[in-house]
Amino acid sequence: MNIVLWVVQGLLALAFLFAGFTKATKSREDLSGQMPWVEDFSDGQVKIIGILEVLAGVGLILPAVTGILPILTPIAAAALVITMIGALVVHLRRKEYPGIVVNVVLLVLAAFVAWGRFGPYAF
Repeated sequence: MNIVLWVVQGLLALAFLFAGFTKATKSREDLSGQMPWVEDFSDGQVKIIGILEVLAGVGLILPAVTGILPILTPIAAAALVITMIGALVVHLRRKEYPGIVVNVVLLVLAAFVAWGRFGPYAF
């Protein structure tokens, strides 16, 4: 189970590092073609979301690998669960149903990591 959790952590980290870096570095206008939801948010809000996603992606791996504050790993996963709940609300409100599927998958994976690393498979 520890290996499965590491694989899921790695996949989530890659997904959120990529998505977060994209949001943090591109303008809202550049993102609106592939992420129409950004129209509901300011440039600053989109950049903050991106930075938080990058930090969570790093938090899924770095504390556990280094052994420095490994409790941050399940906290990062729990923060991503909350982030995905917010994303679900935004996509539901905008009737962007394909985006909901991605959010649900990411939410379930992050919840799995939070459960495993807070609980029976903690570091």
